[in-house]
Amino acid sequence: MSLADPIERRPAAAARAVPPGAIRTKKFGTAATRAAVPAVDGSLYAARKKIQPQAVRGTFRTIKWALLAVTLGIYYLVPFLRWHRGAGEPSQAVLLDLDRGRFYFFSIELWPQDVTYVMGLLILAAFALFLMNAVAGRVWCGYLCPQTVWTDLFLAVERLIEGDRRERLKLDAAPWSVEKVALRCMKHAIWLLIAWWTGGAWVLYFADAPTLVGELATFRAPPPAYGAILILTATTYTLAGHMREQVCTYMCPWPRIQGALTDEHSLNILYRGDRGEPRVSAKKTAALRAAGQPAGDCVDCFACVTACPAGIDIRDGLQMDCIQCGLCVDACDTVMGRLGRPAGLIGYDTEANCRSRAAGKGPVSRVLRPRTALYGLLVAAVGGGMLYGLATRSFTGLSVLHDRNPLFVTLSDGAVRNGYTVRLINKRTEERRFALSVEGLPEARVEVVGGTPGALPVPSDATQEFRVLVFAPAGARPDPSVPLTFRIHDPATGETALAQDTFKAPGP
Repeated sequence: MSLADPIERRPAAAARAVPPGAIRTKKFGTAATRAAVPAVDGSLYAARKKIQPQAVRGTFRTIKWALLAVTLGIYYLVPFLRWHRGAGEPSQAVLLDLDRGRFYFFSIELWPQDVTYVMGLLILAAFALFLMNAVAGRVWCGYLCPQTVWTDLFLAVERLIEGDRRERLKLDAAPWSVEKVALRCMKHAIWLLIAWWTGGAWVLYFADAPTLVGELATFRAPPPAYGAILILTATTYTLAGHMREQVCTYMCPWPRIQGALTDEHSLNILYRGDRGEPRVSAKKTAALRAAGQPAGDCVDCFACVTACPAGIDIRDGLQMDCIQCGLCVDACDTVMGRLGRPAGLIGYDTEANCRSRAAGKGPVSRVLRPRTALYGLLVAAVGGGMLYGLATRSFTGLSVLHDRNPLFVTLSDGAVRNGYTVRLINKRTEERRFALSVEGLPEARVEVVGGTPGALPVPSDATQEFRVLVFAPAGARPDPSVPLTFRIHDPATGETALAQDTFKAPGP
């Protein structure tokens, strides 16, 4: 039976010799402190050791393949979905139209004034991520994070071309040859093709996808489109093909945040030390147990380590580098099945449950606790607020800008005139006519330059400015500053919108 390749254990830090030119850290504190804490000698930096994870099969690997197919399918295909919105409107289901300042998501259309929904969506995503972490650790990182998804895809291409872990290690150690150059060129060419299509799919969310694809193919697309594709191609190729686990360990802030969100009742990938220790080889286990000596189920085969895309040993406990992908669980369960031992030596569990089991007590499960209840309520509150706002939002808007110079004009008959620029917003897909009125100034008269206050036309999905004049008769003698309320009303839909401003007049 062939198990995973053994991994050489590194010597203890105390036994390492200080290499020439290495930096020795300065010692601080009292003599007692320095005696209690061993000195750390050695280089401050270490070169990255390339990780070649072993392919595994199992439940979690199948889940990851399914989620990879779903998420990449959504990302690549959504720009080509159609959604009919009417004549003159874009037919792309999901579109961020920067030229018109619109974001279309199927039947939802957001204007720049609706930026609060974008903020709400970001807050909702953050609270949902907190809830996921409190319940099941870094499940986002292990299954849904774009870095994980594209790294899995790039690793699949690498295995398809260069073979599994042993073949790739041999290829890395082999001298350069025609075969090695051909395999490497083929792998990097496919990586670049995937990265290029990733960048190309991203720009399709900002313009009509079929049209932009034709323009890109005939080199008639706008230069910013090619620039964005080039940048995203380079970043995808670099992050997923070369940096891989370094992005999760050094660039992503989430591993450092998760410690504040995880407690002893959070599900994490854990090693059952009460069952696995002491570790002995598979050949010695039967003899030791027959002699009444302790022998754990862990045979120290390092299958969990070689399967880990971060290259860590989960048996050392919960670590910042672990993305909770579950591949070590599949690797260990496979070995346990070959040895005829029960699965679950490594699996999703909580620290509280592990301690209870080690003490011979019953299982402990507390999914609903103050932390998860708070995050759940926040998710429900933000999500419910956004749904209510979308369901009740107005498709009519109004803004008023008072003339700055002059603030008012006194006419020959003693009347006072103020000028305003009034902007009407029509968010519906048909042209509408609004009636304009002004409240707050008795006997005021309203005029619209080039129109009538009772029927102001505004095209579909557009804004329209009008020059509005408000007159106070000579006998009214208003105060120097009178609050005004501008009101528009659509008789067809019954919608109204208000805006506040002031009427300026000479002092007494």
